[in-house]
Amino acid sequence: MPEMTRVQGKNVGKVVLYALSTCVWCKKTRNLLDEMNIEYYYTYVDLLNSDESSAVKDEIQRWNPRCSFPTLVINDTSCIIGFDEDRIRGLAG
Repeated sequence: MPEMTRVQGKNVGKVVLYALSTCVWCKKTRNLLDEMNIEYYYTYVDLLNSDESSAVKDEIQRWNPRCSFPTLVINDTSCIIGFDEDRIRGLAG
């Protein structure tokens, strides 16, 4: 798996964002997580080399068979697909 970028904030569990660097909804998701001061890890799948990209897409498909973006995985137990502001805000508890 590729290196993930860590964004510091309040720990609400393991939050991993799979995103595209050019995706407006991915940017909105990152901005919301930043605004909520949530700690998370992210990677821009479109900026990875082909081997890393294939591995990450296989991982994403476990959670999101369509492999669409953004895909937000929480504690390796649940997933939010797309920009779902209410569900993302629910992470803050």
